[in-house]
Order: sequence, then structure tokens, then C-alpha cells
Amino acid sequence: MESDVLLEMQGITKTFPGVKALDSASLRVSRGEIHGLVGENGAGKSTIIKVLAGVYQRDSGSVRINGKQPEPLTPASVHDAGVRFIHQELHLVPHFTVAESVFMGQELAGAFGLKRRLMRERAETFLKEALQANIPGNALIRDLGVAERKLVQIARALVDGKASLVVFDEPTAPLDSGESEQVFTAIRQLKSRGISMIYVSHYLAEITALCDSVTVFRNGSTVSVLEQVEANSTDTIIQAMVGRDIDALYPEKSHAVGGAFFSVGGLTDGQRLQPLDLTINRGEIMGVAGLIGSGREEFIDTLYGVRAAHAGSISLAGNVVNIRSPSEAVAAGIVLVPRDRRHDGLVLDMAVSDNINLATLEAVSVAGLEHRRKATERADDIAATLDIRPRNVNAVARYFSGGNQQKVVLARWLITQSRLFILDEPTVGVDIGAKVEIYQLVENLVAEGASVLVSSSDPGELLGLCDRIAVMYRGALVDVLEHDELSMDNLISMTTAGIPRAAEA
Repeated sequence: MESDVLLEMQGITKTFPGVKALDSASLRVSRGEIHGLVGENGAGKSTIIKVLAGVYQRDSGSVRINGKQPEPLTPASVHDAGVRFIHQELHLVPHFTVAESVFMGQELAGAFGLKRRLMRERAETFLKEALQANIPGNALIRDLGVAERKLVQIARALVDGKASLVVFDEPTAPLDSGESEQVFTAIRQLKSRGISMIYVSHYLAEITALCDSVTVFRNGSTVSVLEQVEANSTDTIIQAMVGRDIDALYPEKSHAVGGAFFSVGGLTDGQRLQPLDLTINRGEIMGVAGLIGSGREEFIDTLYGVRAAHAGSISLAGNVVNIRSPSEAVAAGIVLVPRDRRHDGLVLDMAVSDNINLATLEAVSVAGLEHRRKATERADDIAATLDIRPRNVNAVARYFSGGNQQKVVLARWLITQSRLFILDEPTVGVDIGAKVEIYQLVENLVAEGASVLVSSSDPGELLGLCDRIAVMYRGALVDVLEHDELSMDNLISMTTAGIPRAAEA
């Protein structure tokens, strides 16, 4: 008798240098079900999927697919076992047709070359019957919408008819709500055909709407399995995801918040960012929360002039300012610590001293030439204040740890005495000790009268640092959580479901 269990991963452990990404984690998927996999960032979801894909080799544990243990577990052996992966990135060639994309790597050929007509007919038939999608086989990928491209990506993985388990990794992150529904229709159609699925998503509203059961990961381990998911399961899932005390990491909020200092009205890039209104007070830490595709990145980039604003206004201390480039933002007193510090925040092969002085060279120059001793002394003073290690500002920035590289970027802007600091993912890739120091620096900034905007994918970080939190969902600002409304439950509910508090009441 055939077992009801299609996939069973038990006791999976995976360690990287200094990090245990998975700690005896387990994942079990039954035949014909859609199984959700959820957890906060860094919980281990991506790692266990890569173990299943044969991309990472596990340190210990067992993997059984259809009752068998593919050994070694490689991308080829997993594919042969009937497992397919639909990644967040599309990886499609823009000038290929739909048929060429669906059959890429598995083309139908005869004695006289490719059977283009047959590929087109089969691609159209598969898209219609398996995914409920009417997409012409001769259409070019570049002419399709994002949702249609996602459906082509799914068809490419499944057209050989040998899939028994499909893993969807954040499939709707780049889609708006209308486009997402097209993908949901396709997923439900696959389920009706007996195909099992693992659905990885931060959007809990999608999890409760689509999935039959859910596994929750936290800190690399399986902490909960809900055998039956219902519309009201969100609170139970959130409680399992959180399960930790976040207060010890963060400084006591001792700063005084003043009146309105910075505001945007109707700001939009005319593309993914819908018109947005937001006010930040003097001496306030304002958070911006939202999942991948929520519009957080577009908002920050538009605010700083990296991305062109299509409409809207920006006011600072009661004066309207025009920001069409980062240099104009800096001139107005607005500075950014970017999310990708290595590529956008530092010149890695320059010394720490040069990186620190980069934005204010005129302060350490004489007759247009840099005064090296003055630049070094200035950098050394701020490095001592921020405890940048090693304490050698002549060393090359590339060889410093992530936390100390982040301090170097902060140091550059601290000496400008700017008025609004935008911190985009300020502690990504930073160890716990450096995080605590960076959090204290942020508190010191606002205690001295600056305002800070923190955009972060870590809800614990936002709750621990911020006075208020603006929540974004699929390109729109849906609500602002005031101080007395800040809680993990509220924040995760709003970022994953996009429902403002008034609608929840």
C-alpha cells in the first residue's frame, strides 16, 4: 500500500562557518496537499529548501521522496525523483517566445530541426489545462505581464508531466494582488491534478487561503506543525513564528519626540509606489515595515533621489525641498545608510579614513587638496567614538567585519551633522554585538535632536527601536502603528495581510 507521505525530511542539520542554519529540522508533506512553510527571516526556510534541492549538502538527517532516499542528494537526483522548484526570480529570456521558454532545455526536435508548431500547441494546451491560463505560444516573454511570466515559469518546470512535488518559493513577491490571484488559480488547478506543493511565503493571508497544513520554523528548527489550516489560523502561526523576547537587544528609549519635522505628500514613482503621505517628528525614530515587494525599497530610493519621483512633495523643517538626486538629498540634510553597504555604501578598496571623509572632503582640504593628517585625525576621532575595530583608519575597508563596515558608513554621515538619517536594513549581516552598538548609536542620534527613518525586514528590530511604524503592503502605505499599538502580532498581521487597523475593527 502506498504511503500518504510524499516527502519526509527528518533531523536535518546544516552548519555554515559560525552559524547553525538548521538544527534537527523536519518537514513532512502528504500527497495531494499544499503545505505552507513559514518563519521569520533567518529561520531556516531557504536553507532546508536548498538542502532538498541538492544545492546544500546536509550535515546530518534523512530525506525520503516517494518512500525512497536519493543518495547522493543532488539537483539531478531530486529532479529525477519528481521534485520541481519555482523560484522567486523568473530567469526567462525576454526575446524568447512562450513556447521556446516552456520547452527550453527540453526542446522537441525531429530530423529537420525543432518542431516549433508542436511546441507551441503543447505549450498552449498545458498552460490552459494545467494552469487555467490562455497565453499564446508565439507571444514574446517581454510582452507578457509579470503574472503571465510566472505562469510560463511554472509551465516550464511541469510540462514534462513527471512532477509529483512542486516547491513555490515566494512566488507572489513581485506581483500585485490581481496578478497574484492568477497564480493562486494555477496552484489550485495543480492540486486538483494530484500534485503536492510546498508553499514558502511571508504573506500569511496567502498561507491561510491556500494551504492545507503549515510547518513553522524558528532559529533553524521546526517549532510547530498545523495539520489543518483555517482562515483564523493566522494568530496561531504568528505566535509560533515569534516565540522570543526581543527587549534585551535594544536601548531604553530616553529621547523626547518633538513636533513635525519632515513630511512627504503624495510621493510616488509612478510605477510600483502608490502615492504616499507620511510625517516624521523631530527626534523621532520612524520605522518602515513591509515584506519583499511591499514598496519599502521604492519608497526609500524615491525619497533619496535614487529613483525619480513622478509626483508628490517633500518638506523639511517646514520648507519644500526638491530632491532629484542623492547629492541634492545630502545638501538638504538628508543622508542614507544603504541596504547594500558593500556595493552602495563603501569604496571597499579605499582606507577607512577615506571612506569616512568621502562626503565632507572640503572640511579636510586646503586649496583643493586633501590634508592627509587632518583627514586621518578626523577619521580617528569618530572611529574611537563609534568603537570601529580594528582601530586603524588607514586599513582597507574591505577587510573589516560587516558590523564595523556599517559603522564606517554611519561615521561618514555623523560628521556631516545631518538632520534626517535614513537607515535601510541597518543590521543585515551584522553580528549580535555590533547590532547592540548600532542600536545605541541610533538612540544617541535622536537624543541629540536628529530624526531617523529605519526601513527593516526584521519586525523585532522595528519594535525594539521605533516610536512609530509605517506599514507598507504591495506598493501602498496601509497604516501607521502608533506607540501604544506597537506589538509583534499587530506588525506581522499588517505586513502579511495588508489590512489597516480600521478594517480589522
